[in-house]
Amino acid sequence: MQYQVSVDIDQPREKVAALFADLDSRPKWQRGMISAELLEGEAGQPGSKWKLLFKMGKRTMEMIENVTVVEPPETFESTYDAKGVHNVVRTRFVEVGPEKTRVESDNVFEFSGFMKLMAFLMKGAFPKQSLKIMNDFKALADHGKDVRTP
Repeated sequence: MQYQVSVDIDQPREKVAALFADLDSRPKWQRGMISAELLEGEAGQPGSKWKLLFKMGKRTMEMIENVTVVEPPETFESTYDAKGVHNVVRTRFVEVGPEKTRVESDNVFEFSGFMKLMAFLMKGAFPKQSLKIMNDFKALADHGKDVRTP
């Protein structure tokens, strides 16, 4: 499954790219994020590997992030692996104006096992969830809104 989502943010590209790369800000825009543990490499650099934990309803999901490309302020690329799911994400920061940045996220998913069936049955949910995450990032970048705060 492949798709792209994008959102325009009313901030300069350098500021948007820096906020996106800041691991400490992720729980503010990635709902349910509990923790991030560096497993290998140097934080924020290609080759770094992270164990990410998310609370989703009553269950906890573990995901491994491998950062593959970091070219600020243009591009951030990484892969995410969880049980039955491999996701490649290429995020670009496009300067639309001096105070406006378009964040474009190309997503490629590969599924195995039970997740293959779930992906088939819920294929529309994946782009919707990605767009929700992007809109949460926009709310943080534009207005300082933290998803953990009602």
